This record gives sequence, C-alpha cells and structure tokens, in this order.
Amino acid sequence: MNHDFHMEEVLPPSSLEGKVKEKVHDAFWDHLKQQLSATPPDFSCALELLKEIKETLLSLLLPRQNRLRSEIEDALDTDVLRKEAEQGTLHVPRVSQYILHTMALLCAPVRDEAVQKLENVTDSVWLLRGIFQVLGLMKMDMVNYSIQSLQPHLQEHSIQYERAKFQELLNKQPSLLDHTTKWLTQAAADLTMLPPTCPDAPDSSMACPSPNEAASSPEPLSPAVVLSQGFLNLLLWDPENEEFPETLLRDRARLQELEAQSHRLTVLASVLLVASSFSGSVLFGSPQFVDKLKRITKAQMEEFNSRPEEAMLTVSENVSQEIRQSLKNMGLAALSSDNTASLIGQLQNIAKKENCVRGVIDQRVHLFLKCCLVLGVQRSLLDLPGGLTLIEAELAELGQKFVNLTHHNQQVFGPYYMEILKTLIPPSQALEIEVESL
Repeated sequence: MNHDFHMEEVLPPSSLEGKVKEKVHDAFWDHLKQQLSATPPDFSCALELLKEIKETLLSLLLPRQNRLRSEIEDALDTDVLRKEAEQGTLHVPRVSQYILHTMALLCAPVRDEAVQKLENVTDSVWLLRGIFQVLGLMKMDMVNYSIQSLQPHLQEHSIQYERAKFQELLNKQPSLLDHTTKWLTQAAADLTMLPPTCPDAPDSSMACPSPNEAASSPEPLSPAVVLSQGFLNLLLWDPENEEFPETLLRDRARLQELEAQSHRLTVLASVLLVASSFSGSVLFGSPQFVDKLKRITKAQMEEFNSRPEEAMLTVSENVSQEIRQSLKNMGLAALSSDNTASLIGQLQNIAKKENCVRGVIDQRVHLFLKCCLVLGVQRSLLDLPGGLTLIEAELAELGQKFVNLTHHNQQVFGPYYMEILKTLIPPSQALEIEVESL
C-alpha cells in the first residue's frame, strides 16, 4: 500500500475544464455582488451559500464534538437567517466572522495562515469566496486524515486478502512458486560470491564505509539478507527473462519505474561528480548552483533513454556554459580551454554504458538501496558513499519507495519465502528463521 497516497483537487487553470469552471464561478460571485448591492439587498443567494457553509462545517466535526455542533446549528440556523433576511437585518459580515472563528478551530495547522488572511478581507463577497476556497481545502484535509487513519486497517485487510487469493491459485497450480524459488536461489548464490569490499574500491578513499559496508560485506546467510539481495536483483532484471518471481508480478511495473528512477539518478550523480571535479568546492558550495545543474541534466532525461549521445551533448554544453558563467560572476579564474574540452568530453562519455564514472555511481546507488533494506532509509543516509551526497534528497525518495514496496510484499508472501529459504540456508548459518525477521 502506498503510504504517501492522498487526495487532492488538480484542475489546471489552463485546461478547458478549468477555464469553464473559473468563468462559471466568476459569474456566480458577480451575481451575488449585484444582489447584496441592490436596494433593498437580495439575500437569496447568500442564504444558499450560508446553508452550504453550515453543512460543510458540520461535516468537518468529529463525533465527539457535540457542543460545537450545537453552536453551529444555532449560529447558522437556516430559519433564523431567513427571517433576518426578510426583515432586512441579516448582517453578512457578522455571520462571516463567526464562520471564520469556527474554521480557525477546525482547520489543520497548515491552513491557519489562509484563515488568518481572510480576517483582513472587508468585502463581503470576496470574504465568502475566500471562505469557500479554504473550506474546500479543509474538506480535502479531512478526507486525507480519514485515509491515513484507515490505512493500517486497510493494509492488514489487503495483506490477508492477497495472501488468500494467492493460496487459491497455488492450490490449483502447485508449480506457481517455481520462478520465485529460482529467484531466491540466485540471490543466495550471489551473496556467497560477494567480495569483502566494494568492487569499485581500489583504495581507501573509494572504500564503502559503515553502514554501507554492512550491506555489502559477506556474512552468514539469513532470510532478511537473502531477500534484500533478491529484491535488489529485481532492479537489474533482464527484460527478456520471463521467469519473473510469481509473488512480484503485480509489482513488476512499479519495480521497472524504480529501476528507471535509479538509472536517472545514476546519470544525474555522474554529471555532478564530473562537474565538481572541474569547478571546485566554491561553486558546489552553493545550493543554487547545484540545483541549476540538476535542472539542466533532468531536462534531458527523457531524451537520454532514446538518444543518450545527443542528450549528453546538450548537457555538456549547458553545464560547461553554466560553470563558465558562474566562475565569472564570482570573480574566479576561468577554466582553461584544455580543461573545458576535458569537461565536455567526460560529460559526453557518460552516455556510454561502460563509462567508469557511471559504473561506479550505479554500483553505489544500488548499494545504497540494499543498505535501505537492511538498515532502513534514515540510517543509510547518515553515511552516503562518495558521489551521492549531492542527490541525497532524490535518493531518500527512491529508497523509501523501494522499502515500502518490498515491505508490503514480504508481509503478504513472507510465509512462502520462509519455506523456500529453509531449503537454501543451512541450519548452522540461519541466524533467524522466523517470519518476524522479515
């Protein structure tokens, strides 16, 4: 289950639907203004608005807020407001101020500023319009709060449901776990062949420090470690290999997207690493400069998939231009023509799959992801391998998505994995053979 799932109203103003909605709303509020400005005022539309506002406020209350419910019912009593309108004594600003006071009590902290701004609005029509807009946001906040509150229950139901359905299929097709068994067998075999240090560590400066060392060094096999290696292998899956684990078929599209995101981050980090070696710490000490280089690179990511050479040609030209201009703006020495040519050449070489910088960064991104599975995202971020610190935020997002996906999968299929792993891990090496260890 996606823990970040939430509802939001997305209607681009430039879209046809957005333009139509805006015109209709403008016409309504103009009509309301004409009614309230008439002599005597016509409160027919205002009464309907106040009735809807009352219903919205009541819908935002929790079951235990009985006193506030009674206050709203009394203060916005439809019959009382209608009589005041008929007598010409309905004071819209006074009623609006009560509504704002109630909104301030009910809104989430993120809406406090919006409600406070409305308190300074003196025009009755603009005030009611603003109230409606903020109430719409508050309704969405309540929906998202309800979703978050129900998520643990929904997730538990989802786990039981998915497992039961899979068991039904397994009863009809006993060979349904063949590919899953092969996948875990390969993961266990990969772990027995892991070198004691990172494969890209020719010296101490390139060695992977803790906690990454814990995620890469050979160790006695355990279910958690084998599964972590197995999940990591899915990000390197050969598209032509049709023996994809049966327990992960529903997640295959999401895994492919994570693999694509990992690939984009590898290219991005490679560009930043090469650029930093030519521009020095002064430029890269500026977050604005780094963000600009990120935007330059990300703008070419779509083209990189189909035409990597052309994409990196554009990136190299734009990055070198940005470095040259930034050095000039800061009064620093310009790059020599040789260094500029070398910078452009090294950036263009990132387009090649065998590029050494890209290869090292790719290994380290996958090492980080494995570390996330073993130690968690936050602990893994504490000691990032060299070359990844500039994409920490992007890595955190990728790592959390990967952890969420694999965690849910383990909760659903953990019992099946355990039965398979018992045949793969010798009793003397098995540190924990319990579902909880997963």
